[in-house]
Amino acid sequence: MSTPARVLVVDDSPTMRGLISAVLNADPEVRVVGQAADAFEARQAIKQLDPDVVTLDIEMPNMNGLEFLEKIMRLRPMPVIMVSTLTHKGAEATIAALEIGAFDCVGKPHAGDPNPFDGLVDKVKAAARSQRKAMITTNSTAAPAVGAAAEYRASRKIIAIGASTGGVEALIAVLQKFPPRCPPTVITQHMPHTFTKSFAERLNRLCAPAVAEATDGARLEIGKIYLAPGGEKHLQVANAVAPCCRLVDREPVNGHRPSVDLLFDSVAELAGRNAIGVILTGMGRDGAAGLLKMRHAGARTFGQNEKTCVVYGMPRVAYELGAVETQLPLGSIGDEVLKAAAARKEGIE
Repeated sequence: MSTPARVLVVDDSPTMRGLISAVLNADPEVRVVGQAADAFEARQAIKQLDPDVVTLDIEMPNMNGLEFLEKIMRLRPMPVIMVSTLTHKGAEATIAALEIGAFDCVGKPHAGDPNPFDGLVDKVKAAARSQRKAMITTNSTAAPAVGAAAEYRASRKIIAIGASTGGVEALIAVLQKFPPRCPPTVITQHMPHTFTKSFAERLNRLCAPAVAEATDGARLEIGKIYLAPGGEKHLQVANAVAPCCRLVDREPVNGHRPSVDLLFDSVAELAGRNAIGVILTGMGRDGAAGLLKMRHAGARTFGQNEKTCVVYGMPRVAYELGAVETQLPLGSIGDEVLKAAAARKEGIE
């Protein structure tokens, strides 16, 4: 980055503003150009300072972060990183913020945390480099879209999806295309550990299939979608009495736990040609090598295209490795995945 990313820090706590500013200013590629205690101060600061990125507290007096984010996205769209307490209430608000269009989220540190706001600097730099893409908008009150789902007949293929930054919007857009009896679907989305339960609950309300956080030993069943719990274990699939989820204790892979690569590796080994892999928007390269392994095992593989990605990182690396068989805009992925799931190959089903 040739010039430092210019950041406005918005939080009602002077202590938190100081901590966030200290973490960001410690990196020479980032510079905090202003601070604001509430939405009204932030509005003036945005006009005066024209920052590249805003970090925004969810819980603020006068106007909360969600209300202010909606105004930003409507009147002056820019990358916003939400800062939230690691509570169920904070998680639900954060998921709503990511749907509205926030770039990413970080959790507020707990007392004695040795690495407060770990990952924030990288997210700010990625946000500053990005230009907000035109995404497929989703209506939280709408019924799941009808496309390939209208012609879909249930199959026992396994769908595996990986996503990171921008994945909340992307996953909603894809999964709202799925019919009630979709193939068993396993998902790793990079997200703090307290947020994935709220995200699974949100998906369950918005989508026709049943969506829940994965639990160890849960059998893979038609009509069910399993979301990897964030932060503590990796989601993989295995065959015990029947194909099932496994939550595995291992060190982070590619800097992530759960890791998309470990999920895709296990799906390649378990399902081979009876699997479909999808890699969506996100920073870094997690999932690229695993998707290549899936393709080599005979799976169909899809990647989100650059134009519709919030961050064209993971899909780009996967495409360059040759892991992506077909690259598509976000709005087409759900339908094409269902078509691939319904297709029969000789000797497989």
